[in-house]
Amino acid sequence: MTLAPRRILYGRRRGRRRRAGRDALLETLLEPLAVSLDGVAAGSLDPRLLFVPGATEVWLEIGFGAGEHLAEQARAHREVGFLGCEPFIDGVASLLRHVEHEELGNIRLFVDDARSMVDAMLTSSIGRAFLLFPDPWPKTRHHKRRFLQPASVAGLARVLRPGAELRVATDHLGYCRWALAHLLAHPAFRWTAECAGDWRERPADWPPTRYEIKAIAAGRAPVYLRFVRSAGEQNAMNTGVGHLR
Repeated sequence: MTLAPRRILYGRRRGRRRRAGRDALLETLLEPLAVSLDGVAAGSLDPRLLFVPGATEVWLEIGFGAGEHLAEQARAHREVGFLGCEPFIDGVASLLRHVEHEELGNIRLFVDDARSMVDAMLTSSIGRAFLLFPDPWPKTRHHKRRFLQPASVAGLARVLRPGAELRVATDHLGYCRWALAHLLAHPAFRWTAECAGDWRERPADWPPTRYEIKAIAAGRAPVYLRFVRSAGEQNAMNTGVGHLR
């Protein structure tokens, strides 16, 4: 079975004119790190094989923005392979600076829609996934553009191995409620929060992003949601949704 046709990708692919140095990085460093799905059958890609030498496991970041979080995680976990998905080329160029300066050989990049990458990967092939401050698409008519939809949640449940963690952060209350509703509706995900501090305070091993710092400075309060991929899907709904008050 081949991958589905390319989806509509909303939002910008390019921003303002970049500095010459960043263009040079895109020309020289992106190609050996970029992952192509040409000719890849759905559900057949083993992400560990993207890394030489092989990685103990692979973590996935969906929409890594300027790459601060991804680079910090890659620096702290050199034994893990990091697969970053980001269609915004300026963000890719920003991450490549970190890759070059800090010699981060454990990063690979997919410069396109993360849903296509999720569709391509083997079942239970990802050890942790991150969705940090995605575009909330606040207008009701744009909610269909949000990343978390029933199909993408099912895709994440398929590629995350049992016991793997999914981390979601947002400073938009509407998106927070949307994320909880969609993830808790799937029997594979269990919300780990036991008290308000578990979602109000960013864990020590969760590096901040540039957007997060700006949001806090503007007076917005981010939430940090952590879900575990259940070993079985029988323990369907998590009653922890009542924690978010």
